[in-house]
Amino acid sequence: MSLKTYIQKNRKRLRKRKRLIAFLSILAVLGLSTATFAWFTVNTFAGVNDFELKISTGEELRVSMQNHGSDIDQYVFEITNEMINSHLRKYNTSLDKMILHPVTTNNGSRFTYQYGSEAKPNDDRSYLEVECYFIATKEMWVHLTTETGKENSDKVGSRVSSSSPAPKSEITQAVRIDFQTEDSADGVKTWEPNKGSQVTRLTTFDLPSGEMKYSDDNNLFHLEKLTPKKVTFRLWMEGEDPQCDNDVQQANLKVRMSFVGCDNKNNPIS
Repeated sequence: MSLKTYIQKNRKRLRKRKRLIAFLSILAVLGLSTATFAWFTVNTFAGVNDFELKISTGEELRVSMQNHGSDIDQYVFEITNEMINSHLRKYNTSLDKMILHPVTTNNGSRFTYQYGSEAKPNDDRSYLEVECYFIATKEMWVHLTTETGKENSDKVGSRVSSSSPAPKSEITQAVRIDFQTEDSADGVKTWEPNKGSQVTRLTTFDLPSGEMKYSDDNNLFHLEKLTPKKVTFRLWMEGEDPQCDNDVQQANLKVRMSFVGCDNKNNPIS
């Protein structure tokens, strides 16, 4: 084989290899796009119907939508939809009118829509933000719990559920709820019900599916005896979650958050 022929063949092989590499690169990009794309593809999101939200506490822990100072008798064991709607009036909305629209966040406090514009809380199409005041009869660390109240069967544990048929019911995997106090030492804690693989840079936790075990992972904030603390919680649909797609539109969503106090060794306070 002449040198000229040898060079020509090598050039052809090189061109084929470059085309193959370019083709594989395109496939890789397409594969990545398919894997990470989750947002709704339409702008006619009809909202989450039958949105029910309840907040309940243990015997040594109480809550209110207002700060009553150390007068613990002014606090209650459960926040109802009616109380939350009273809070939402200043936003000219209510739970049955709110449309949870896909948003995302990297820090749990600032939220944006798919293309980066900022989302405001309790807007027509955004996320829910509510402020509560917690108070305790003794010092404690507050946790979410999945346990059902023994004395009151109506006090079910924390859970996010949907009575909608599949695939609408997959909305329960796209919900996030975070908790932030005025005390920077508490940080921002984010509950991701039915947590799968890590989706965003925001660190999240899930509650155990079996017997409830209290740990620093599901510790939300600290309370001093008879000292109220304002807690802001935000509930949203995570646009980056793989389940946050068109299939879950018009779904039913029920959210229950039940709180319990623990000592510094994560033992429940009775």
